[in-house]
Amino acid sequence: MTSVSVVIPCYRSEQTLPVLVDRLLVVLPTTASVFEVILVVDGSPDKTWEVAQQLADRYETVRALLLARNYGQHNALVAGIRCARYDIVVTMDDDLQHPPEEIPKLLAGLRPDLDIVYAVPRAGTHGFMRDLASRSLKIGLSGRFGEATGQDICAFRAFRSFLRESLDGVAGPHALIDISFSWATMRVGTVPIKIERRLVGRSNYTVPMLIRHAVHVMIGYSTIPLRLVTYCGLLAGALGAVLLTVFLWNYWWGDSTLKGFTSIASMISLFASAQMVALGIIGEYLGRIHVERMGRPTYIVRERSESRDSRLPTTPDVNAETFIRPGVGAHER
Repeated sequence: MTSVSVVIPCYRSEQTLPVLVDRLLVVLPTTASVFEVILVVDGSPDKTWEVAQQLADRYETVRALLLARNYGQHNALVAGIRCARYDIVVTMDDDLQHPPEEIPKLLAGLRPDLDIVYAVPRAGTHGFMRDLASRSLKIGLSGRFGEATGQDICAFRAFRSFLRESLDGVAGPHALIDISFSWATMRVGTVPIKIERRLVGRSNYTVPMLIRHAVHVMIGYSTIPLRLVTYCGLLAGALGAVLLTVFLWNYWWGDSTLKGFTSIASMISLFASAQMVALGIIGEYLGRIHVERMGRPTYIVRERSESRDSRLPTTPDVNAETFIRPGVGAHER
């Protein structure tokens, strides 16, 4: 057996957290020699923090962090991963769709030749439109991870703790840990598991949010959109050259009458639209640079709660109140 840290970003989960933690405390002793459960409350407006505090006070192996505001799931994961103390880190959702009973299977799949393992659901669980949008996003990530694993990325994952070094360069409000991991290792595996249906509340990941997330992935971690703008410009130039050739050919053969106004107007509209799209994409990149230069933190920990014994780390601890500013390393408050 090994040592395991379970990191759970929490948002509107006051009803599910007690059940989730109870199930974890039954499963983890059977598969890990030492373990901890880190609940990262991502500025939840309900009583999730109060529930997390109670759980941390009740159990020595549970730690709770409260972020100063809602920063997003991946930013909350960065906060929890940085203060994880054990060899293997498991991340999972707080809504009981990721069964704690599947963690031993996930850890068994983390073979010595692998650095990270993703849980692959056997079937869709969110409805047709949500599953379609999620699948489309994962196809887009295939360029980073390779076709074999890019489409199997899941929030239920297990990885070796040294991979958190790839998060040292994460700066600003836009964090995506799977991209950071892809820069650190290609030793990625998958394990098929059963994903349960959500019984309480509704998912915060709607189709529009997934679309925004896909745009964030494409613009924040890739230059492909800029290349597409270049290709569109070349294509528009080629179409213009063809039209010029046709007009010159007709003029050479004496056809100088004015005709084709509709096609010319359509081409002007097409080129104008292409220019506006190109400016919009370039503007997104410039806007992202502007946001990064504003110095917005990845996260700030407002408060944390843990038992007295759990504050004594068995391995070098990463300060729970660490955050990154653009161009600056990790600082302890």
